[in-house]
Amino acid sequence: MQLDFHVFRFDWAGPPAGIGPGVRDLARRAEGIGVRTLSFMDHYFQMDRMAPATDPMLEGYTALGFVAGVTEALRLRLLVTGVTYRPPGLLAKIITTLDVVSSGRAELGIGAAWYEREHRGLGVDFPPTSERFERLEEAIRICLQMWSDDDGPFSGKHYQLAETLCRPAPVSSPRPRILIGGGGERKTLRLVAKYADACNIVGEPDEVAHKIGVLRRHCDEIGRDPNEIEITTMFRNLPPSPTADEVMRAAEVFAEMGVSTLVTSPVGDDPARYLETTFGPAMERLRSLSPSRFT
Repeated sequence: MQLDFHVFRFDWAGPPAGIGPGVRDLARRAEGIGVRTLSFMDHYFQMDRMAPATDPMLEGYTALGFVAGVTEALRLRLLVTGVTYRPPGLLAKIITTLDVVSSGRAELGIGAAWYEREHRGLGVDFPPTSERFERLEEAIRICLQMWSDDDGPFSGKHYQLAETLCRPAPVSSPRPRILIGGGGERKTLRLVAKYADACNIVGEPDEVAHKIGVLRRHCDEIGRDPNEIEITTMFRNLPPSPTADEVMRAAEVFAEMGVSTLVTSPVGDDPARYLETTFGPAMERLRSLSPSRFT
């Protein structure tokens, strides 16, 4: 089982001048204990449902490029890019650039977007939900085409590209991995089954188990092996100051349902110390924990 670290706030790093050094220190220490992937959010404003929108929020891909330059092994992604934030051709180019400069450590995390306030605030179109999901599928198809040998046009309902030229090609082979975020049963998990290398499901263990069952049914419908899809989930069902044994007991619940990657987030004002004290003692045992396979 893998451990990923998702950074959704930066207030712990102090004033703006402290954010860069704070992120650098956090990334290096996360890498040092064996965290596999570091992710940031893709938001212009902090999410006002959990903190003031005026709290600090970095542009995600610029921040990932910085992390790429100060680490050697951490995989890098946004959890997740909103499909509305960038034209898909530009998004594919950005991911490719991150993959090249990081020697193959970039992943595309993508979803349908939801935070209307920041769209309106910065003048970005925010189409209805059904259209955003149509755009999501087209964006994934565009990225896949740009990461293939096909440099030809793409003609969709919402996007038209005269050329899908992407040079240099990604370093990742055969292409950067695609993670689709969200647990919508009719649309999101269907797209996961059709296109994704990984998914991210949020919820309590019983809800995660239910969503995994839905994903398996979508895979069965199209003849795809669900074991090909890495299932990640947010790891929040821990007591305060957990012991290594408590971390393992909570992780085993998810492993039994087929989750292969736990995604934890900062707790308190010293996230690097939280990582080291909470997960450092359990890392060797976590890595040896194998998720259940689907039959």
